[in-house]
Amino acid sequence: MDFTQLYETFHALENPSFWQDAYMKFYMAWFYKDRWTMYVDGLITTVQVTIMALIIGVILGVVVALIRTAHDQQRPGHRNPFLGIINFVCKIYVTIIRGTPMMVQLLIMGLVIFASSRNKTLIGALSLGINSGAYVAEIIRGGLMSLDIGQTEAGRSLGLGYFDTMRFIVIPQAFKAILPALGNEFITLLKDTSLINVIGGKEIVYFAQAIITNTYEPMYPYLITAVMYLILVLIFTWLQSRLERRLRQSDRR
Repeated sequence: MDFTQLYETFHALENPSFWQDAYMKFYMAWFYKDRWTMYVDGLITTVQVTIMALIIGVILGVVVALIRTAHDQQRPGHRNPFLGIINFVCKIYVTIIRGTPMMVQLLIMGLVIFASSRNKTLIGALSLGINSGAYVAEIIRGGLMSLDIGQTEAGRSLGLGYFDTMRFIVIPQAFKAILPALGNEFITLLKDTSLINVIGGKEIVYFAQAIITNTYEPMYPYLITAVMYLILVLIFTWLQSRLERRLRQSDRR
């Protein structure tokens, strides 16, 4: 007996048991008309959006963190006016992004700034990346500022420029300290991809809601969505722990 025949048999029952009713609802949410493929499509989009937003967030975060750190580490009496202006712009960016809800930022980007764009998934990735960049910037800046200023001075004394000193001496040391915080931020970013459906982004929640409109049963589509996100988070957490373990082993050597 295949799934369709089994479903029709259970559907004909007047008073199905709890397990029979649960199976019917799960079947409608996952197997019926190959609806599982919709979840897979949403999963692929979720991973793609996460990767795009991650790249944007890291690039923005590193640039903003370096600018703000360079400004804060200037010697008294040797202030660069141009650097001060850029630092002020970066502070405004971080303040606005961290001070407003992610949902509101998505709505502004998707329904106001890029209202005419049809690729709402890409707009969602851009919005998430810009949002993540502000938090990544503060995490990285905190890690850079926590290191002894002597590390920077040692690099400069060897003839390295500011950015080379950061690249070869300071950032590698700071990265080990900020890795747990960065990992938590990236996990938050992954889960925040569920918000892009409010502007029409086609990730897992979008397809789950499409299934709900046909089945009128929200429990199993949302439950399946939650399990898929949980699996993604567990995989990312495992990768992060492997990286932290490898960095600790390199320190011992």
